[in-house]
Amino acid sequence: MKKQEANLKARELVKQMTREEKVSQMLYTAPAIERLGLPAYNWWNEALHGVARAGLSTVFPQSIALSASYDPQILNDVGSVVGEEGRLKNRIYRSREDRGIYKGLTYWSPNINIVRDPRWGRGHESYGEDPCLNAIMGVAFVKGIQEYRDPSMKDKGLQAAACAKHFAVHSGPEGIRHGFDSKATPKELSETYLPAFEKLVKDADVAGVMSSYNAVNGVPTSASSFLLRETLRDKWGFEGYTVSDCGAISDIYHHHHYKDTLSEAAAAAVEGGCDLNCGNMYGHLLEALEKGQLEEKYVDEAVERLLTIRFMLDMDEDPQPEKAMEEWVGKLREWKQLNRRIAESCIVLLKNDGILPLKEAPETIAIVGPDAAVHTVLEGNYHGTAADYVTVAKGIAEVYPESNLLISEGAHLYKDRVENCSPLPGDRISEAAAFASFADVTFAVVGLDPCIEGEAGDASNEYAAGDKHDLHLPASQQAMLEAVCEASDNVVVILMSGGALELGNLNDKVRAVIQGWYPGSEGGRAIANVICGKVNPTGRLPLTFYYNEQVSWDFSDYHTDGKTYRFFKGKPLYPFGFGIGYEYLTMESARRKGNSVYVDLKNQLDHPVAMPLQLYVKAEEEGLETPNFQLVAVNKILLEPGQKTTAVLEADPFWTMVVEEDGTRRPCRGKLTFFVGDHQPDERSEELCRQQGRQSCIRPDLL
Repeated sequence: MKKQEANLKARELVKQMTREEKVSQMLYTAPAIERLGLPAYNWWNEALHGVARAGLSTVFPQSIALSASYDPQILNDVGSVVGEEGRLKNRIYRSREDRGIYKGLTYWSPNINIVRDPRWGRGHESYGEDPCLNAIMGVAFVKGIQEYRDPSMKDKGLQAAACAKHFAVHSGPEGIRHGFDSKATPKELSETYLPAFEKLVKDADVAGVMSSYNAVNGVPTSASSFLLRETLRDKWGFEGYTVSDCGAISDIYHHHHYKDTLSEAAAAAVEGGCDLNCGNMYGHLLEALEKGQLEEKYVDEAVERLLTIRFMLDMDEDPQPEKAMEEWVGKLREWKQLNRRIAESCIVLLKNDGILPLKEAPETIAIVGPDAAVHTVLEGNYHGTAADYVTVAKGIAEVYPESNLLISEGAHLYKDRVENCSPLPGDRISEAAAFASFADVTFAVVGLDPCIEGEAGDASNEYAAGDKHDLHLPASQQAMLEAVCEASDNVVVILMSGGALELGNLNDKVRAVIQGWYPGSEGGRAIANVICGKVNPTGRLPLTFYYNEQVSWDFSDYHTDGKTYRFFKGKPLYPFGFGIGYEYLTMESARRKGNSVYVDLKNQLDHPVAMPLQLYVKAEEEGLETPNFQLVAVNKILLEPGQKTTAVLEADPFWTMVVEEDGTRRPCRGKLTFFVGDHQPDERSEELCRQQGRQSCIRPDLL
């Protein structure tokens, strides 16, 4: 149903509701109102990188990995599968009157918070540290979820409803998130923390926005009229629904101590602009209305917006479950193949001395590490359940079927021993080292997994509520890796993590480093295809990989000075935007016209080659602090053998603007310098490219 028709229907229905009925619809567990023909609906559903928490679905790579593709079409494809697969599953569930949690079509994704600190456990849910990249990827994902691809369905309304979260200024620490006050200047809000949300509202018409747990400059976000009304609705023109993070309305009273009673806290949220409560605090709204703490007009407008979204989703249609099952099963194979191709595009090769690609099958391969043969590291968090998982060990076995494989856990993920009955720590290290000393090549699959790097409440060990204490490997794995590197000179490290890690002095010892992320159910196959050279790695980092000692700021400090590639002054381990391949397109020339840059590319090889182009701008204006560089556009180009093309990178004027101290975004009055290539124009990226024996393809000063 189109928005205008859905809104009219919602208004008419609200007029017929009692006060109690209206309030009931503001809880995420909205009950049925049988006399009005309104069925029950549970708003809570997740689809961060595939339909989540509701049984069988396609498990794509985690969001941070998807962002590493630097290809918004990939995000659009993932979102489209979410919308289509989710709708088919919803039809099946509705046919059986199953309207429970995770069964609806309102997906509380994507997470577009800025990863300002590499220790944040939930960073892998995001698209990285850059506002522009978060916006580009988020817009593509939202459009994929919400828009039908079938032209005949364009007038049907929403395929499914996306929701941008967490609004706003939220990126840890996880352990204190429920009562934390994020302090940011107007310039920092406009320059870093709010732009991605603005673009998802204006460019993707996102259906929902979720407020965060924290306060911003003293006001809990779920009760912030500055954020939810003045900024979101009045300034940006948002017309969708708003929802609290789960339990955040309760935090207004219990943790922020912003109001003196529960009813006042609930009223403050509704008056501040929060339509829907994930939690049960809006049960106190009747008391708030009776006591005059809240005007009923705010309830009416909230329920109208909520019902408008429900009607736009057309969930009253005949579910036709047999047809839905047939369509779903018929798509599974196609989506699995798409999943593999997407995972291949996300892998980032960080270091390679020439050992890769390993095209000739070694006689004996050692695969060591706690992440080598477990499927949990493939999933990320907020995930579905795949029909089949290809671990790294399984993927390597597939591409080298004639090789002898020696597989050892080597170490526990974080404990000092694998077997609790072992009298000494490091009980699997000797096995891993022995395998490495005997094998022709050793793949050390190390890192973290989503049960220890994630959201508060998901953490299961000594880590800080899902955050990282530092950027080192867990001590158990570091000890194993040291022993393995002592035993072999042919070690390739495959890092499985959602964010930055560093290997210390072993970074110089190992021959290659692959950032594998949490790569989805097909991830092991994708990594193996990169190892053997079937796939040329084209992933690039959406995060800065720092040396551990460089992350010396207070984790709870939200001021942006010195953080992320835009403001960091040092030379990192691996920069934002960096990644290497086995082969590259030839960049023959580049020129600029206005905010558009035209790059002449040629594939001089005898097979297809892809390359992710990145466009950066440096704004310089006297008396105004500006970022080092700012990513303004991306374009991933694939050329057939011998093919030439002129790639275009269009910089949205929004990203070439500067931000004044009061938060005003305006055109630069000074100099704009454009840079284009497959990495950012910093000294460290140039140095790493030289180490790899290739010339930088950056073309500065395209004026």
